[in-house]
Formats: sequence, C-alpha cells, structure tokens
Amino acid sequence: MRRQKESKKSGRSWGEVSKTYAILPCNGLDKPAGSLTREIALRLTEQTGSEILCPVLYRVSDSRYNQIAAEKPLAVIDGCGTRCASKLAAEKGLKIAEKINITEESKKYNIKIGPSSRMGPNELLLCDLIVKSLFEEKPKEEQKAKEAVVFPTEFEYERYQKDKFIFRVPQQGFYFNENDCWAYVVGNKARIGVTDFVQKSLSDIMFFTPPSIGSEIEQFGEAGSIESGKAVFEIICPVSGIVTAINDQLLDYPEYINDNPYEKGWIVELKLIDFESDKELLLDTESYFKIMKRKVDEFHV
Repeated sequence: MRRQKESKKSGRSWGEVSKTYAILPCNGLDKPAGSLTREIALRLTEQTGSEILCPVLYRVSDSRYNQIAAEKPLAVIDGCGTRCASKLAAEKGLKIAEKINITEESKKYNIKIGPSSRMGPNELLLCDLIVKSLFEEKPKEEQKAKEAVVFPTEFEYERYQKDKFIFRVPQQGFYFNENDCWAYVVGNKARIGVTDFVQKSLSDIMFFTPPSIGSEIEQFGEAGSIESGKAVFEIICPVSGIVTAINDQLLDYPEYINDNPYEKGWIVELKLIDFESDKELLLDTESYFKIMKRKVDEFHV
C-alpha cells in the first residue's frame, strides 16, 4: 500500500509505465548503500515489470540472464565507489542504458544515508527520487550526439631524456599548472590528468581515488589522488569545473597512468566554469617543458 500511495503522490501511475529495465544491482546488501540498490531494484520490478539480474548468479552462470539483458535496456545500480555492478557489466560485455551510483546520488540530492541497512525516511526519499529520474524525459538522441564531446586518443610529443628515462610533453592543445597536472580543452569540456614527470617520479601507481561525479572543483582545487609505494599524489586541478565523468578503467588498472598519462591514463572530465580566466594562470607546452626539464635535472642529480 505504501508504494501505491507514493506513486499517486508523484502524479504518475507506475502501472501504466511501458518502459522496463533489466536491472543489475550491486551485491553489497550488508551495507547501507547496498540496501538502497536492493530497494530500488524491487520497486522497479513491482511497479514497472522490470527484471533483476542477480549479480552473484550472473557472475558464475550467465545463461539464464543473457536473454533478459539482450531484450531490455540495462540499468546498473552501484552502491559505492567500488562500482562492482558496473565492472560486472563490463566483464559481460553489456551495453549500459542507465548507470546509477547511490553514493553520488545522495550527494546530488543532498540526502544523507544513515549507518543502518534499514530504510529510514531519508533513504526512502532517495529511492523515490532515483526511481522517478529513470523515467524523466531525456534529451533526444540527436541532441545528445550534438552535445557530445570527442577527445583525441593519440598525441605528438616533445621528449626530454635524462639517463635512461624519457619524459614526454604533448606538443599542442594542452595547458599545465606548476603542480605537474594538465588540462586538454574541447569546447566547454576538459580532460585533466598528471604529467609524465609525476608518473615516473611515483613509479608504479597502485591506487586511484576519484572525485565524485557532479562535484564542483575550483581551479587548483583537489581532483582526487593517485598512490604508489612511494607516495600519495594529490591531483591539483588546472581548471575550474563540474565533474561529468571519471576514467573508470583506472579503478581496476591504475597502471594505465604509467603506460601513458595523457592518453588512456587521463583522470577526470569536467564541464568548464570560467576557462577564459583560468587559462591566464596556466602554462603552454613550451613553458611547461622548460619547467619540467629543470625539475628532472634537479630530481636526477
């Protein structure tokens, strides 16, 4: 009865909703955010006829779920930053239609999740908002394509060699701060990351801690961190912006930063806030290359 009343209150009859999902939730049901993924999945099955892909069974035996995943758009619901449901979808080669992270959604709606796995008023409200968001009208596909930003995947480099080490700096289109972080700007979006000097100084990078999607970062504010056996390096953002994406692959393969920090080792994508002002405090390739050479020479004395 409670769920029927909630659907009437929102002005929508869930029984009339034609869109259904194949739902892949995380399996961390012993944690508060994991309990919310279960509640959302159950609501979608009861109110819309969606079907749940059990993450435990799907991992070991996917045959019973493959047809469901093929016939319905896939909604992945992660409980926290480990993104176990998203990783499982990637392992199975599934195309994700909707991706929800409970921790990020709680920050988005400014709703605090309690320490208990039981559903309280805050948790129930958050479930309501997330379920409703899945059925809000989305921009047309052609508009999405128009707004999409494509970043290059390969660059030409200036190189500086010291002993057996080669340090690279991309030739064009990059902006740098003196904290050895870079920004590559396309339209009103930017990718940021760390330079070759950082990854070689840290050696083998073992951990990546990202910022939250939707968070606003000021120029020279912290945009996550990376860690090796030597040190933890805070990523100092060259530009101000709102986080629109993180490089999910780094959660499993932080060593991509060692492979190439400018290409597959990028860190975060941002929607820019005031790039015209930001770039006044940034360096171009030529200026940063000189600073990097000095740092390399001092570091390798």
